[in-house]
Amino acid sequence: MTAGAELARPWFAKYPVGVPVHLEVPSKLLPALVEESVRRWPERTALVYYGAKWTYRQMWEASGRFAASLRRDGIGPGDRVGLYLPNGPAYPIALLGILRAGAAVVQVSPLYHGQDLERLLRDSDPKALVTLEILYPHVAELRASCPIPRVYVGRLREFYPLPKRWFVNAVLRRNHLPTEVPHDPWVVAWREALRTAGEVPDVRSDPATTVAILQYTGGTTGRPKAAMLTHRNLVANVLQADAWNTTRRPGEEVVLAAIPFFHIYGLTVALFLGFAEGATVVIQTRPEIRELLQLIDRYHPTQFPGVPALYLAFTRQPDLARYHVRGIRYCLSGSAPLPLEVARQFEALTGAIVVEGYGLSETSPATHVNPVVGERRAGSIGLPLPETDQRVVDLETGTQVLGVDEVGELCVRGPQVMLGYYRQPEETALVLRDGWFRTGDVARIDADGYAYIVDRKKDMVNVGGLKVYPREVEDVLFQHPAVADVAAIGVPDPSTGEAIKAFVVRKPGTSVTEAELVAFVRDRIAHYKAPRSVEFRDAIPRSGVQKVLRRVLRDESASPAGTPPAP
Repeated sequence: MTAGAELARPWFAKYPVGVPVHLEVPSKLLPALVEESVRRWPERTALVYYGAKWTYRQMWEASGRFAASLRRDGIGPGDRVGLYLPNGPAYPIALLGILRAGAAVVQVSPLYHGQDLERLLRDSDPKALVTLEILYPHVAELRASCPIPRVYVGRLREFYPLPKRWFVNAVLRRNHLPTEVPHDPWVVAWREALRTAGEVPDVRSDPATTVAILQYTGGTTGRPKAAMLTHRNLVANVLQADAWNTTRRPGEEVVLAAIPFFHIYGLTVALFLGFAEGATVVIQTRPEIRELLQLIDRYHPTQFPGVPALYLAFTRQPDLARYHVRGIRYCLSGSAPLPLEVARQFEALTGAIVVEGYGLSETSPATHVNPVVGERRAGSIGLPLPETDQRVVDLETGTQVLGVDEVGELCVRGPQVMLGYYRQPEETALVLRDGWFRTGDVARIDADGYAYIVDRKKDMVNVGGLKVYPREVEDVLFQHPAVADVAAIGVPDPSTGEAIKAFVVRKPGTSVTEAELVAFVRDRIAHYKAPRSVEFRDAIPRSGVQKVLRRVLRDESASPAGTPPAP
């Protein structure tokens, strides 16, 4: 196929019955999508959090009061508000409040602190931040370098049922964590913000150009950057995913939300898609498998979006038959490749359908999903969602469109593709060309339109669904006084899919241990980015132009004997 040829869409013939070939994306803002469910099911439970519950009406009213509080503090259209929160009820309530106030949400991982957090806040420059008392000390440390006019701080215990609040406090104290909202002039207590009265103004803007979410991801250089996801991007992806799941029962679904909301996968698939279907969203703060089984037993979820590591953990539970897992009907796996054997075991044990999908932060996220009812091809990421096109281009120039089963870079286009990268036009131009988004993943497309990821074009490492770029780990290790040279790669890991391994050359006359270097990294950036192992060497393999030969390191690490570390 040449670059100017008519785009064939053989995948339409493989769409399951009931999935539309074309999908009309309405011109509406995200809150309007949720408000429709509020009108249809006002007294249906929207959120469940360890026994505490909010109906759709209660959640909507709480988000309205938070929106009024934001507007009272001068925050509105054109502003940005950071969400620095773990999974919990504050997340969706604050999220909807920010959007209803007309501002954009900055997604901030609660795993971030120190340099990670500072870099993100400097880049996004939010006018306000929403967090919890347990995370606030990380924000306070950056007051001098990243002044934020307003910080809304909640207490973890206030989101639990009354009988459990004393226990939450006791756990925090035992772990030497704060339990109260700090008395600082820029801090507003969450409970006070939610007492704000007043009407939420009717925000009118173009959904196609108004940014709803700044979703941070890694760049080709390893420097984090924010994908600008518009209201239309996210509304489109919710409706695309909703249309794809022909087994859904609006107003009856129960979604188990164990995947993190700060990740675009969790935000779109667990929260917004759940709300669009009038589902009850059962929130888990961290995806711990034994607790997750207890939540399944208590709330009988029908949908469970997850990652391969979670499905693998299920298959390793010897007493799985004791729990109400047979109530789960539909599971979507994303963020990392799903091993075929894991999917088969999970389906055999639960009776659920597990379909693998594919997406990126820049695409809101989903672009491909295997059919829920129909042919699921082993090793494939599935078919493009309605209104989504795909093609593969040559790796050298990116201009030659390749044919069936030819290997090249996967490109997609559709209403879910981002507006661009925030304040980074050069990076935007590298990946967006004539409406097509270059994913950076090497793939092939078969004759029926099923896509297969072959390799990575970039060096990104996927640690349990979270992106880590080797360069950011290397930058921190280079700060250690005993490190002369360093390279980081991803290596297979049974629990997280991949983990970081660092190769370090010590400076002459210095001494440093593996444990010391791991601790050094963990003190400066998110823990999941820290090396799982460190190998000391006399030299790092480099090319003639001094680029680190990561493939050589990966090959050596994968060999049975490996390469013995230098003395």
